[in-house]
Amino acid sequence: MKLFRIRGGVHPDDRKTLAAGRPIEDLPLPALLHIPLQQHIGAPAQPVVQRRQLVAKGELIGRAQGVVSAPIHAPTSGRIVGLGSYPANHPSGLSVRTVTLQPDGEDRWHPDIRGVSDPYVLESEEIARRVAEAGIVGMGGATFPSAVKLNLRTRYPLRSLVINGSECEPYLTCDDRLMREQSDAVLDGICIMARALDVKHIIIGIEGNKPEALAAMSEAAAGFGTIDVVKLPTRYPMGSEKHLVQTLTGRETPARGLTADIGVVVHNPSTAFAVHEALRYGRPLVSRVVTVTGAAISEPRNLRVPIGTKVEDLIAYCGGFLEQPERLISGGPMMGQPLRELRVPIMKGSNGVLALTQAETRLREPSPCIRCASCVDACPCGLVPLDMAAHTRVGDLEGAVTRGLMDCIGCGSCAYVCPAHIPLVQYFNYAKGEMAARGRAKQKQTETKRLAEQRSERIEAQKLAKREAMAKRKREAEAKKKAAAEVQKKAEAAALD
Repeated sequence: MKLFRIRGGVHPDDRKTLAAGRPIEDLPLPALLHIPLQQHIGAPAQPVVQRRQLVAKGELIGRAQGVVSAPIHAPTSGRIVGLGSYPANHPSGLSVRTVTLQPDGEDRWHPDIRGVSDPYVLESEEIARRVAEAGIVGMGGATFPSAVKLNLRTRYPLRSLVINGSECEPYLTCDDRLMREQSDAVLDGICIMARALDVKHIIIGIEGNKPEALAAMSEAAAGFGTIDVVKLPTRYPMGSEKHLVQTLTGRETPARGLTADIGVVVHNPSTAFAVHEALRYGRPLVSRVVTVTGAAISEPRNLRVPIGTKVEDLIAYCGGFLEQPERLISGGPMMGQPLRELRVPIMKGSNGVLALTQAETRLREPSPCIRCASCVDACPCGLVPLDMAAHTRVGDLEGAVTRGLMDCIGCGSCAYVCPAHIPLVQYFNYAKGEMAARGRAKQKQTETKRLAEQRSERIEAQKLAKREAMAKRKREAEAKKKAAAEVQKKAEAAALD
């Protein structure tokens, strides 16, 4: 299959050998699970359990709120011991509404958990519905509810399903190991998603630094004439879905658009495995594979972890720290988020926990921009990062927007190659966040103005109604007075007669 060259990108040391050789292990159940009700893009789930309630594995504990939301299920059997706030696995460190579960050690599935012997006989709508009920979201980090993407067939003429097996972030190997060890299950989930999308062509893209995964998926797909397993160039950020689709198809996604605009939907291998589990066995998304690695980790591993497990439990199982890490990251080193503390929980989108030493972080004091344009050459979106950063530094966020800020995918390629060590991607993330905050403030102002205008209109309508009521009463009183006068006049006339 012909591949198309795209601009930009970098070649960081992938550091995958630390964990790539370690098979997936099941993490023993911890003492407590802290399960956030916001683990996805969209509205948080609404809790449907109470303190001291006993729950079984897979039982619903948080109901989805709206179309762009996802339900939350119990990762194991046990007792609900808390329903309140708990620190989130997020750079802000702020607390979010969380259900705390004390496992009973039995790990009992709910008796209503059952799958379908042949998912391919189901209609597309039914597959999407079951995926939604299983709480499956994009597990490559985006955490967009997967059922919403499976329903794109109703709005777009789709041609292909692309599976993003590039796993281009350094250190991470969870998708690699999953494709190696569960290739048939992953492929089954892929085919079920293709059935839901009503597409015939499937492309599985895997970077060349994962030869075992390439071999395993190629063997599983042998005999499927509509499935292409493609070796991708090892280049970051090949995992960006728009650039992946352009590499595979030669078609460019419109700015601010979706890959569905050009007939392609992209999903992740871990998401495909979750779809297989949900449709074949009825199991909701209650665990995931996480890579725990970095030079500061005693024994890097790939662990299957119940959702809600604290990061410190994973690190303890991996033998703790060899030395105090310089930096802790949730996700990959390029686009991951710093971990403020170790007691935060693993969520559906948590694909890695990194503990990096000082030698790995390359942290240096930034110096003034020398305008070498290395960031321009590295940017896969064709932007001018040095120009956007200059506008951001002086607070001209609108200027940064006009120069493509909202088209930036935050991959960090520009910061990686910058010889002045300027934290460019942090500038852009700040600017995007500030623009979003301004947008929310403007929306709030507009909504407040609308409500104030409605109130004024309501008050005026009430005043008008009062005036009309008073006028009506006055007319009725005058009519009664006139009628009484007429009666009196007639009575007087009758008396004279």
